[in-house]
Amino acid sequence: MSISAAQASRFYQEVILHQQVWGIRDSGGCPAPRNGDGERSMPFWSLRSRAEKVISSIPAYSAFEVEEIPLDVWRTRWIDGLDRDGILVGLNWSGIRATGYDIQALEVRARLEASEGTPTEQ
Repeated sequence: MSISAAQASRFYQEVILHQQVWGIRDSGGCPAPRNGDGERSMPFWSLRSRAEKVISSIPAYSAFEVEEIPLDVWRTRWIDGLDRDGILVGLNWSGIRATGYDIQALEVRARLEASEGTPTEQ
């Protein structure tokens, strides 16, 4: 299993366990940089410490602050908005370039619900 795959797997496990998701934000909002394929992706983390590590170790994110998002709010409002805007979901980005899996928003919701044993609403 690759590091990105392991981070994605942990994402689902940890957000279900803790019922929260962590994002980052600055005065301009949440980052949604383009990935290697030219698609925009917004990063989210399953633990506050993961988001804090990116902020403290990657200069491009040093001005950002961690934002806690309740899982039920993230699963509905955030996922629906990201899907509508065509922005992918970055799962537990890590490393010196803050990279990881970028997945379609509705696929993230479906995988999350499958991990919980909850039927997918679409």
